[in-house]
Amino acid sequence: MPYSPYEWNESVKQRNEFIEERLREGAPVVGISYDKGILLLTIRRSQRKIYEIYDKLMFSAIGNQSDIEAIRTGAIDIAHREGFQRSPDDVSIQRIVGFAVSPSIKKVYADPFAQPVAIRAIFAELGKTPEQDQYFLVGYDGEFSKLAFRAAAAGTIEDEQRMLDELDRQVGGEGKIPDFELASKAAMEAWAAGRLDSTSFDSPVEGLGDKASLSADMLREAFALGGILEAAVLERDTKREIHFRMLTEAETDKLRAQYR
Repeated sequence: MPYSPYEWNESVKQRNEFIEERLREGAPVVGISYDKGILLLTIRRSQRKIYEIYDKLMFSAIGNQSDIEAIRTGAIDIAHREGFQRSPDDVSIQRIVGFAVSPSIKKVYADPFAQPVAIRAIFAELGKTPEQDQYFLVGYDGEFSKLAFRAAAAGTIEDEQRMLDELDRQVGGEGKIPDFELASKAAMEAWAAGRLDSTSFDSPVEGLGDKASLSADMLREAFALGGILEAAVLERDTKREIHFRMLTEAETDKLRAQYR
């Protein structure tokens, strides 16, 4: 049965509200470039959230786990097909997002009879220098934006902007290149900034003072309620064949030690 323009607009509005409500409960993801690589970090409840896509490419997202898995496996398939049919040098985040991921999500989003894709994703690509690192943020409608030096995916646009502002505050502004220690601290506190208006961890923190104490208490609250710190890096100057590496338990324990 054909839709009238009014019915189609109402359908889109209802789908947006449904998806945004689902995303609001998601644990944010933070991406930041540092002198020797790229860091993606989150604090999650259950399923793994950070993945390698291809050499020097990684991905993380919030949303329905089935949708995240579908986008992840689709991106991996596309990257390997590009690498096989063309060359590994032709595999880029811009091609994967711009010519494959974004159009497929847009197609589903525009179909009122299809199950919408509830996702907000970060794709990151390691460059030879931090200035050449690339981040693409992809929304549930298939629209995407390109970011430099840092990125954030959260339940609302306002949460994401607060996270970006916190990253800039921590490292001294966009374009400032931190070392790993500063980058990981900035990512942790940006994650906390993205949770300020969320109730996913059940117990809101009240009556706190400055941003530093607020972030620290939010992180303590997250870990006390069972949050799992997950982080991965793309290492710029590694001697290993693979640039992607999940942080070890010892490394994540060190990052969270000050928030116990």
